[in-house]
Amino acid sequence: MSNILFTEDHEWISVDGDVATVGITDHAQEQLGDVVFVELPDVGKQVAKGDEAAVVESVKAASEIFAPLTGEIVETNGDLEGEPTKVNQDAEGSAWFVKIKLSDKSELEGLMDAAAYKAFVETSG
Repeated sequence: MSNILFTEDHEWISVDGDVATVGITDHAQEQLGDVVFVELPDVGKQVAKGDEAAVVESVKAASEIFAPLTGEIVETNGDLEGEPTKVNQDAEGSAWFVKIKLSDKSELEGLMDAAAYKAFVETSG
């Protein structure tokens, strides 16, 4: 999983060609607590970096999932709508939220690798 990148909003991004798979990190799901609801965008929706891409609700709070990159939503993980608890079980694996066809690959340059993300989490408390 060395090609995984991270944002300061606690999302992970895995890039395959010009498509990025996006989910939330284990740290994020631990902070949220038990996830009870996931709202996903429509396939075909255009998102700009920083736009709301999905919503996740837990017993503690509702939280937006932001698009870490600009592009088009080409796939969503419909399993999460029926089984939102998957986010708690496998946040950095099968519980991805959306796949985005990238408009601008240079946006990847501002993202953190695993070591930088780990340091970010440790210093941001």
